[in-house]
Amino acid sequence: MQKEAYRIIMSGGGTGGHIFPAISIADEMRRRYPDSQILFVGAEGRMEMTRVPQCGYQIEGLPIAGMQRSLSLSNLLLPFKVIRSLYKAYKIIRRVRPHIVVGTGGYASAPVLFAASMMGIPTLIQEQNGFAGLTNKILSRRAAKICVAYEGLEKVFPASRIVFTGNPIRASILSPLPERATALKTFDLGAERKTIAVLGGSLGAREVNKAVFSIIREIVDSGYQVIWQCGKLYFQQYKDSLEELYASHSEYRQYIHLCAFVENMNDLYSSANVIISRSGASTVSELCVIGKPCILIPSPNVAENHQWHNAMALVKRGAAYIEEEGENLGSRIMKDINDILSSPSTAQQMSLALHRMARREATSHIADQIELILNR
Repeated sequence: MQKEAYRIIMSGGGTGGHIFPAISIADEMRRRYPDSQILFVGAEGRMEMTRVPQCGYQIEGLPIAGMQRSLSLSNLLLPFKVIRSLYKAYKIIRRVRPHIVVGTGGYASAPVLFAASMMGIPTLIQEQNGFAGLTNKILSRRAAKICVAYEGLEKVFPASRIVFTGNPIRASILSPLPERATALKTFDLGAERKTIAVLGGSLGAREVNKAVFSIIREIVDSGYQVIWQCGKLYFQQYKDSLEELYASHSEYRQYIHLCAFVENMNDLYSSANVIISRSGASTVSELCVIGKPCILIPSPNVAENHQWHNAMALVKRGAAYIEEEGENLGSRIMKDINDILSSPSTAQQMSLALHRMARREATSHIADQIELILNR
């Protein structure tokens, strides 16, 4: 029997934490309904405008932008960008006539979900964080379903429409990890030492990088090695800094792998004994599936401080350590590393706690909710 060909709009972006979940959901819907039309709507100039086409989907951009925390001319232009984005979102929806609009967060999703709800198109919100932002609170009033990854959100969303699904995980992360020794070879590292993996996002995290560099010698001298994804904004700076270090300590070179971005995350996850990372929602969900002990450093520069809430959800269950930016961050991280790696029982308990929190079927569960809306 031929399956229905649905028209679906996916909206979300600005960061990988919003884009990759949307792509995962789209992939599952395309698998179930191969003849469906799936269109992404993102923010002009943001990473989704290149990442989404690489995954085989069409995308259209809105002239929307986020609020800058500092005084900026762009903030004065924001109301005009919102109006233009709403107008374009209405035009897109009128042209595509979608059966459903799915929002995964990011400021691009707000005009699309709002326009769809005002035009009588059913919407589904995928709230990734443990603390809902103002935009999703407002949009949830008209949403058919709100798929959440954390408990307790009935305080801010209509309880009757909340479904606990977890966050979508990239299919590649769900695949078996390669052998550790093989994975380490891709970073030119050996398997004799325990490995610290540092993740600061695709652009990088300034305070995390500063902290890691401040203890890089202590890490190596303690018998560990490092895979350090510093982000493209900081790669040249730390490449130069490490070359200065190698000039007087050439032996360190064999234990430090610096890169702007890791393309194959499974190699990194397999290699790591401890992971130092920001605590964006998608990253936290992946860390739960991987089950490697982690030290989370929430970014303070995000709306509603949601990375702190994401991290604390793990910390309360003994699944992670948390260190906030500030004085002596490097030394605090070093203490955590030693606490974890000097105690096999601590590392094992953290891994078990992470696995208990993992939601490997999240993408499928969200697709089930989309189907319920489409078929009602």
